[in-house]
Amino acid sequence: MRIALTLILAALWCTSAPAEEPRYTASGELVRPENYREWIFLTSGIGMTYGTQANAGASPPRFDNVFVTPAAYKAFLETGAWPDKTMFALEIRSSESKGSINKGGRFQEGVTALEIEVKDARIPGKWAYFDFGTSKQTAPPLPRTASCHACHSTHGAVENTFVQFYPTLIPVAKAKGTWKKSAAE
Repeated sequence: MRIALTLILAALWCTSAPAEEPRYTASGELVRPENYREWIFLTSGIGMTYGTQANAGASPPRFDNVFVTPAAYKAFLETGAWPDKTMFALEIRSSESKGSINKGGRFQEGVTALEIEVKDARIPGKWAYFDFGTSKQTAPPLPRTASCHACHSTHGAVENTFVQFYPTLIPVAKAKGTWKKSAAE
């Protein structure tokens, strides 16, 4: 299955894709979108984990920052659904509590990982996930057996996305009828 997905992505390779659309290498890897911090900021969480707190593994807790391409955001506001070619960036940063004048709470430090979620109708299952680590310039799609596929499809409040953690988009999804209440709980 991974070979088939790689071949499909290789066939999709296009160097002239707009900056907000996914670009793939000839071998089917996603090219790191360098401008993701200019996208629409959706939310930030700290210490979030999908397993038990004992398995969180990050001490001190990490920040998760989520961004989405501007065109996808605008389309979502109109329809409550994510259009084809949507890309989300999950930027994971370390946190610190001691620095400068800060006497309590936590603030963000360096990037520890960058993950990209792509909706592309030409990809089997329409959604793919890519792990860029801290500095990779290209990344292959994670295999369909990776836990992110099952988790997103089961628990995503809108399609394969965790809109339940994007407070400004929850009312949009509910108003447009795309909210999956059972998945968001």
